[in-house]
Amino acid sequence: MSDALKDRIDQLETLVAFQEQSIEELNVALAQQFKDIEALKHELKMLGAALRDMETHPALAAGREPPPPHY
Repeated sequence: MSDALKDRIDQLETLVAFQEQSIEELNVALAQQFKDIEALKHELKMLGAALRDMETHPALAAGREPPPPHY
């Protein structure tokens, strides 16, 4: 095998190794982002339910405010 061919094969193997590492790092980041999104969805659902509960709770209902004075 010629030296040029060996060098080309070494370059390609190095490139593949870096690509595999990058793919693995991206996979880990994507999995973490999926977990974060699921946690945020759950939190949003809980906050929405709490807000709906506050809107319907009679003690927290806003009373009628008199109109502001006109100057």
